[in-house]
Amino acid sequence: MWVRIRCGLAPRTLAALAVVLAVAVALAAHHFLAGRPEAVRAPETVRHDPAGPGPRPVPPPAGKAGGRVVIDISGKVRKPGVRRLPTGSRVADALAAAGGAVRGADLTGLNRARVLTDGEHIVVGVSAPPQPPGGAPAGVQGEIRPPGQLSLSTATADQLDALPGVGPVLARHIIDHRTRLGGFRSVDQLRDVRGIGDRRFADLRQLVRP
Repeated sequence: MWVRIRCGLAPRTLAALAVVLAVAVALAAHHFLAGRPEAVRAPETVRHDPAGPGPRPVPPPAGKAGGRVVIDISGKVRKPGVRRLPTGSRVADALAAAGGAVRGADLTGLNRARVLTDGEHIVVGVSAPPQPPGGAPAGVQGEIRPPGQLSLSTATADQLDALPGVGPVLARHIIDHRTRLGGFRSVDQLRDVRGIGDRRFADLRQLVRP
């Protein structure tokens, strides 16, 4: 009544003003309560389930998984002969496949950590023959070629490396070319190897055979 008499408001206007004021108070109270901080519980530790979803190991790329190399191992081993081994095998694996070296075999010059190449011949524990006239190397102890010409189709990278003017890079080129050909059928095919010119071929032709 005091507001009505003081402000000269009609009863209907005063009622509307009271409703608006009540709504404003209610909204203010809701906003205040909603903005109060609440206690939050830490999430429980999630344990990884090996059988559940998640990243799975990537399978090894296909291609060389079933590859094989064929090597001939002889000399002072218990079971000499031709062996088929997985691609990437090393000389030590070839020794194991041949039953190991016999007692007393000298393995000093044998690199057992070297990776095998297809078609190579490993001679174990045989001393190198004397160096032939003309300075042509006769090989290294433990993994050598027999006296005479070196076979291009079965020689190892170390045996080819021992030839005059070859070296490890050119030896690898010869083996890669041999792999593409499926073996040398003529010494003249050595001319097609990258890095062998006429002069180097002339130096090698008397020292090798297909």
